[in-house]
Amino acid sequence: MIERFTIHRDDAWYCAWPDVALHDGRRLVCVFAQCTHHGNRDQTRILCRHSDDHGATWSPARPVTGPTAGDPKLVPYWNCPRITALDDGRLAVVVDLITNDGISRVQQNHMFISDDGGMTWGEPRRLPAEGIVPDRLIVLRHGAHAGRWLLSAHRREAPPAISAQRLWWSDDRGTTWHGPVTIANEPGLFLCEGSLVEMPGGELVCFMRENSFRGLDAFKTISRDAGATWGPVTAFPLPGCHRPVAGLLDGNEVLITHRFMQGGQGWVGWWTQNTFAALTDVPSCLADERGQAHTRIMPLDFDRSLVSDCGYTGWVRLPDASIYVVNYCVDDAPKGQIRGYRFRREDLILG
Repeated sequence: MIERFTIHRDDAWYCAWPDVALHDGRRLVCVFAQCTHHGNRDQTRILCRHSDDHGATWSPARPVTGPTAGDPKLVPYWNCPRITALDDGRLAVVVDLITNDGISRVQQNHMFISDDGGMTWGEPRRLPAEGIVPDRLIVLRHGAHAGRWLLSAHRREAPPAISAQRLWWSDDRGTTWHGPVTIANEPGLFLCEGSLVEMPGGELVCFMRENSFRGLDAFKTISRDAGATWGPVTAFPLPGCHRPVAGLLDGNEVLITHRFMQGGQGWVGWWTQNTFAALTDVPSCLADERGQAHTRIMPLDFDRSLVSDCGYTGWVRLPDASIYVVNYCVDDAPKGQIRGYRFRREDLILG
């Protein structure tokens, strides 16, 4: 039921952390990081490829950023790109640049714009958002703040909190920015890698990874004022959820792709073996308690490598209503590779 495609594999490099956007209703553009290894960033670069046949075949790789080279304790390095198709036909990539200032890691975010469907990219523009693993740029569709751009990222915090997910916004298409607003800063939890999704009624829900490696649920919080304030943090029934990526399907349905990380000692060598796709709905996303929400979880891929590493995803809805997911894994490659998966809503549930 799930079609699988190789988007990018270069056995000389570790390629990972992809995202994808649909440009002009037809072209898929996938961005991803190229580096020495997940645990070694002495060389990094952000690349992209495109597909004009719904992800069956892909163009050669092209650079989004220039390369970095040198000791990552001394030289800034590119980390995790996200891509958004803007309403005016442009593509925007946001990627965090990590710098070690001798005391702590400084995590800047930069935006690159393409005016030609991802064929070329402009010079980086530094954004005020600070933090690692940014969410994709979100453009609000409903209510008084329709058109507002939202960008979130997380950073480590001093005790009693462990990590804070924060938000910046722009009401003039990125010319000026405001914030940060704290989305979640929960004592005892390591909340990070937030994914914002706008509900049909205009509410915003932020789904977050809990990074204590205990296999805990995803967590969520809700804003009813376009991101200015956020409600209590509640568990959501996606056990072991890392890096959720949420978005609306038709009607009241919501799709969340994510890594499954079971906690405990994991497995020898590494511990991320599974990538899932979960179907839920708007009432579940807006529920006050975990017990009021339901999910239907489908395995998307299994990484067979003894040094498995997978589960950062992006996805879009294609014109024929099928779903296309991008993911990275090791599996049968010596290093990380980028895969694509195409399936239909009916592959998640019949009826």
